[in-house]
Formats: sequence, C-alpha cells, structure tokens
Amino acid sequence: MHPKRVLIVHNRYIHRGGEDSVVESEAAMLASNDIAVRIYEEYNHGLSEQSLLRMVLDAFWSRRSAQRLEAEISLFKPDVVHVHNFFPRISPAVFWVARRLGVPTIMTLHNFRYACAQGMLLRDGQICELCLGRSGHWGVFHRCYRGSFLQSLVLVASFGLHKVLGTFKAKVCRYIALNEFCRAKFVAAGLPAELMAVKPNFVDLPKPDQRPRCGGLFVGRLSPEKGLETLLAALEQQPGVKFTIVGDGPMAGRVSRTKTVDTRGWLSPHDVQQAMCEAAYLVVPSLWYETFGLVVVEAFACGLPVIASRHGALAEIVEDGVTGLLFEPGSANDLARALYWAETHPDEMRAMGQNALEVYQDRYSPDVNYKMLMNIYQEAIDACRQSNPQAS
Repeated sequence: MHPKRVLIVHNRYIHRGGEDSVVESEAAMLASNDIAVRIYEEYNHGLSEQSLLRMVLDAFWSRRSAQRLEAEISLFKPDVVHVHNFFPRISPAVFWVARRLGVPTIMTLHNFRYACAQGMLLRDGQICELCLGRSGHWGVFHRCYRGSFLQSLVLVASFGLHKVLGTFKAKVCRYIALNEFCRAKFVAAGLPAELMAVKPNFVDLPKPDQRPRCGGLFVGRLSPEKGLETLLAALEQQPGVKFTIVGDGPMAGRVSRTKTVDTRGWLSPHDVQQAMCEAAYLVVPSLWYETFGLVVVEAFACGLPVIASRHGALAEIVEDGVTGLLFEPGSANDLARALYWAETHPDEMRAMGQNALEVYQDRYSPDVNYKMLMNIYQEAIDACRQSNPQAS
C-alpha cells in the first residue's frame, strides 16, 4: 500500500532556484495522483534581522521549527516526511521530531552541503574535494560559506555535531541522490550506501511542435560556476554563431557587454520553453559538478540536444554523440570545436534532439518519476517499521 499523505519540508532560498522548482513540481505530481500533500516551509528573508546567537542556535537545533513540525505532524498525520532542504532555519531537528513520532523521513540531496560548506565542491573556479569524507575544517579555513569565517564555522560545526550524534545515519530512512555520480560522492562522504536511492528530477512539458531551429542557447543563473567565461571565450572563436543567453545573476553586466550574443535576461518558464523549441542546441558549460542540471531535462523534453561539460551529473545525463556533445570542463577551445561541429552538422544535431526527446519520455517524465518516488517512500516506510516496530 503506497503512502497517501506526504509532508514536504523545505527551507526556501532568498533567490528562487532549481530546488524550489523541484519541490513545487513534486508536490503537484503527488497531488495529481490523489496523494494528500502539505508543505512546511521556512524562508531566509529576515535572517539579517535576527541576533547572531539566535542564528547560531537555530543552525544546530531550531526549537521553533521543531515545535511547529511536531504540531504539523500530529495534526496532518503523514505517512512520510520528505525533506528537501533544512538549512539554515529548520535544522536537522526535523529528523529527530519525525523519528520520535514514528514517521519515516526521506531527504533529497540537491547539493553537496553534507560534504562541502560551499555546497558545490568548487573553490576558486576549480573542483575541490578537500572536505569529502573529512571533518570539513578546510571549509572553515578557506571561508567557503559566503566568504565568512564565522558562518563557515557554524555550518561545518552544526553538520559535524549531527554526524557525531548519528542524525544522518540513524534518523533518516532513505536518501535520494539525483544520479549515480552523486550517489557515489555522498557514499564517499560517509552516508550509508544502503540508505541511498537514485531518482532523477523530472519536468512536465508538452510535446514540442515542429519548427525551424537555429543557433545556440544558454539558460541559467549568470554566475561564475556556470562556466560563462568559458562560453564567452568559445564564442569569440566562433563569431558567426547565433547565440542567445537567458538568465540573470551577478555576471549579467559582463554578459550584456558581449555584443556577439543576444541577451534576454530572465524569462518566464513558457518563454524559456519557446526559446528551447527554436534553438538548435543548448550549452551547459558548468565548472562545478551539477548534482543534476534540470535545464538539461527541460531541453530534452523540447527535443533539444545539449552540449555540456564532460564531468559530474552532466556526463551521466548527456550521452556523447547520442543526445548531445561533451567537452572538457573549462576548455574554451574544446567548447569552440563542439560549437563548430554542431553548426556544420545540423542533420546530426536534429537526430540527437529526437534521441533526447525519447530519453526524456523514458526516464524523466512525471509518470516514470512518480513510480520511482512511490517505491522509495515504500522502502522508507518498511525500513522505519523494522527499526521501530511500535510505529506500525
């Protein structure tokens, strides 16, 4: 018997991101399948107005969130609690509260914060795994969280305390890694392999209509870790390429000064989909591993092949020569060669786009994702019953 009531727990970010979209999409998917869903959310707005002591204490154990969650669970009586992000205002207290009340918890690992204060295994534009499977002190030394020694210390110490207390091994019934690459990283970081399930994110988009396609496209946050400098340098080597950049962020000014690209700024999801249906390929030049890269699956759903960095989740999602092209991360020369090949082989790129659409339908559609999620929920329920018989 699959669960009928799901409590989703999520600490939203100040700036809306991919995790927030995933939470909303999963909640809608569950509701469309007659699952009763309730979302418990905290927001980071107003953090700067809190006292330093309160922020530090909440990172270790948020008494307010614990009390609210206990009341929510007691009233709603969920079959499972699905946590997406607990930092910084909810805290790992959510896992203790749910376990004490006999409700199994599942956590989706959207980033690498369990193993990295910065969350992306990236430092100074380079992949960094100094803290993977270690104490995390290097994250404090290098001020990896927001460039702050104190904030980095609080984050590392709060995670370190809960690792010692066994929170992440004894109070969580199942983790969801978004792909096999991330699963391996989290296991290397110390999470139990037997608790780790793999389920990708999904998108729910209509089948694309047939129309002429031309040029390249970038969609995402305009920030250094997304590899924009690599992309702009590659485009300088291919000045004849028609290219559009969609998004906003700290590098918006740098991008807008580049005369060879069409900058659109932030677009609505509908307009992004239209842009994907008009482009010949999407470029994802990320310097960091990307735990998933939702934009890749959005492109696949639009029949759009992807040119992506050959590492992390991207190298697992994009099959070179089948659903797109891969290039060496951070190499403008290698990306320029991929752009040239894409521009001079339009028929092959269209065939890759069709392959990408089929992969989306087979692996990343809502129906497929719902079945995977239900199986994970059931595994968590069964595991909770075995370890806590009185909960059943």
